[in-house]
Amino acid sequence: MAWRCLAELVVLVHAAFVAFVVVGGLLALRWRRLAWLHLPVAAWGVLVEFTGWVCPLTPLEKWLRVRGGGEGYEGGFISHHLTSLLYPAGLTRESQWLLGALALAINLAVYALFLARGHRRRRDHPPAG
Repeated sequence: MAWRCLAELVVLVHAAFVAFVVVGGLLALRWRRLAWLHLPVAAWGVLVEFTGWVCPLTPLEKWLRVRGGGEGYEGGFISHHLTSLLYPAGLTRESQWLLGALALAINLAVYALFLARGHRRRRDHPPAG
């Protein structure tokens, strides 16, 4: 039972990670220092999608499921947990490229706004001295 609970916890962390990759930049607009965490996370997420690498959380979840007496599954986290919601026919390399490009486009737009706000803030409040 504990192994299954740990596997489900990994799924939740993984889902939160994916969500943070996609929309974390919006949080950084509000809390600027969060950008230092979000930028490498977003870069990793986009890189995983573009290269077809496997996120280390996927094999960890599978291992925990097997240890808990369950069965592992084929494919990655997105194809197993999210594809049935987004892409019922299955995740292809083209879909991964599309997801990576979408995450990249969202983050580029958000960080363009982030930089514009920062530039405007510096212009409106010059340093004392």
